[in-house]
Amino acid sequence: EQKIVKAGDKDLDGQLDFEEFVHYLQDHEKKLRLVFKSLDKKNDGRIDAQEIVQSLRDLGVKISEQQAEKILKSMDKNGTMTIDWNEWRDYHLLHPVENIPEIILYWKHSTIFDVGENLTVPDEFTVEERQTGMWWRHLVAGGGAGAVSRTCTAPLDRLKVLMQVHASRSNNMCIIGGFTQMIREGGTRSLWRGNGINVLKIAPESAIKFMAYEQIKRFIGTDQEMLRIHERLLAGSLAGAIAQSSIYPMEVLKTRMALRKTGQYSGMLDCAKNILSKEGMAAFYKGYIPNMLGIIPYAGIDLAVYETLKNAWLQRYAVNSADPGVFVLLACGTISSTCGQLASYPLALVRTRMQAQASVEGAPEVTMRGLFKHILKTEGAFGLYRGLAPNFMKVIPAVSISYVVYENLKMTLGV
Repeated sequence: EQKIVKAGDKDLDGQLDFEEFVHYLQDHEKKLRLVFKSLDKKNDGRIDAQEIVQSLRDLGVKISEQQAEKILKSMDKNGTMTIDWNEWRDYHLLHPVENIPEIILYWKHSTIFDVGENLTVPDEFTVEERQTGMWWRHLVAGGGAGAVSRTCTAPLDRLKVLMQVHASRSNNMCIIGGFTQMIREGGTRSLWRGNGINVLKIAPESAIKFMAYEQIKRFIGTDQEMLRIHERLLAGSLAGAIAQSSIYPMEVLKTRMALRKTGQYSGMLDCAKNILSKEGMAAFYKGYIPNMLGIIPYAGIDLAVYETLKNAWLQRYAVNSADPGVFVLLACGTISSTCGQLASYPLALVRTRMQAQASVEGAPEVTMRGLFKHILKTEGAFGLYRGLAPNFMKVIPAVSISYVVYENLKMTLGV
């Protein structure tokens, strides 16, 4: 009863008047219809035992047909051993389901939309997925998808780093000119410099982020299986910060490897030894502060835009099914991620420049604040968005490739 009052009480007076009650029932009925349509696999307007078994199996819960028949009997009024829409609605109308599993699973804001950045909020998994061990298969599939996606878009990523560090008013590097310069300096293989470490850091970062996220969820003490958006933002940002802190030296290595000239280092280990001997351990944490600050606007805007787009789609188009289809999910993920990147890009640029500082011989040490001032003074506000074009060019191919690879890996792993 308290849940129904809380869900329908629009003027927050602790009571439901008739209008609020009607509005609650209409809203709840719409959600129930979405779930009914999702369960009705045969589209015959009735749910039978086999459809219940199949739907629960899709959610990672295995039950027998006898158990499914028990579920049916609790709702079946006319003894047909099937449930029509009226029986479904009458049974559930005063059951305030806040998190409808089908809708959540269709719409889960997933880290499989890998755009080569590492500020996304971690995936959430249902209790069944955690108990059956499906969560680690999702993570492995996501990691593999990210590796393929990053490798395919690595030339654009390297061009972005070069433009962030070297482009200026006097050196107005364009996309074609940048690629030509890279190939002339080190051949076609040089387009993938820094990609090895970029792929290597996916696994430790995903694992640390997932474990930290689960612990933070317990610390928040929520009794919900799925967190509310503000809780998810808090838990995700903290988990992202912990994961980033753990693997940050690899970030610095990635930038240095992407910027290196032909023959400068023999490999990742040689690069790491060089930095350690010439600049000390502190060099592995250059740009750490702008990197941490960038997590909040990225995750916040990414989640907010995703939720807004999701709700707009559900309100307008969710008549017969909760399933938005691949294209809608990809579009929502791409737009929200792009908006998040746009908001945090100046901090990402300053981070990259700070990571690259000592790679230029005799370059003075510059603070984050000093670097912002210098860029604004010499290049204007536009200078904070150097390299944005190749960064955005890789978003759609990166998201598409990671989605296709993820789906195939999921099937291979038996998810």
